[in-house]
Amino acid sequence: MGLNHEVVDVVPAPSFDRRRPRVAIHKFSSCDGCQLALLNLGEGLLDLARQFEFVHFAEFGVVDEDAEADIAIVEGSVSTPHEVERIRAIRARSRYLIALGACATSGGIQALRNLHDAPAWTRAIYAQPQHIETLDRASPLAAFARVDLELWGCPVNAWQLLAVLRDLLSGVAPTISHDKLCQECKRIGATCVMVAQGLPCMGPVTQTGCGVLCPKAGRDCYGCFGPAEHANGAALAAQFGQLGLSAADVARRFGSINSAAEAFAPHAQELRDV
Repeated sequence: MGLNHEVVDVVPAPSFDRRRPRVAIHKFSSCDGCQLALLNLGEGLLDLARQFEFVHFAEFGVVDEDAEADIAIVEGSVSTPHEVERIRAIRARSRYLIALGACATSGGIQALRNLHDAPAWTRAIYAQPQHIETLDRASPLAAFARVDLELWGCPVNAWQLLAVLRDLLSGVAPTISHDKLCQECKRIGATCVMVAQGLPCMGPVTQTGCGVLCPKAGRDCYGCFGPAEHANGAALAAQFGQLGLSAADVARRFGSINSAAEAFAPHAQELRDV
């Protein structure tokens, strides 16, 4: 793959009848970080509010979970029986569904429960576990509903979401890069921390989108933007072993944020015994 080549998804754009399309932003099992990233756009968010009508966005002060929307944006994983019902209802009330962030696209941090006995943990932690309604597994939205577009990240790159919404408003098909972080490092001239410092960087298997935040600061990437296209996890796991990491430490690198992502999951299995 050449240095200037980017692998992208081109997602068809729907046409909207309204001058200001209706947008609903929903929260499932998550930390709210992706919604906060959107709020932190500041003037960019105010500009967005002039172009779209927010019909549900609790953190923005608009609450109507049952509102019909042209575009539904959902943060968080599906972790409870109620959330299974909610995501199906949201899909039925929406023309276009965007999964926002690592939790919505891969299950996120809470998908670590998938590697262990979740009911046993519930019994051990809660004095009255019979009142806790949760699924044994935390799943991405796509496990229960059709998703039109996935935006990865922990948190998501809010400017990337802003660009997607503007594309949709203009009737342009959004394009999402799945290029490897290493390619971005080379493009901006960032020093490879794995070569220069021997750090176990996830850049070779992680898609770009964060702006190379960690490598630019001399730190190793920990994979928060999820697997890149054609990620060779086995090769990177072997390289981590050459750097002196134990099998459990290798599993922690793959299992921190996107442990349930298809390209990362086989290399996070060691965490079952940790």
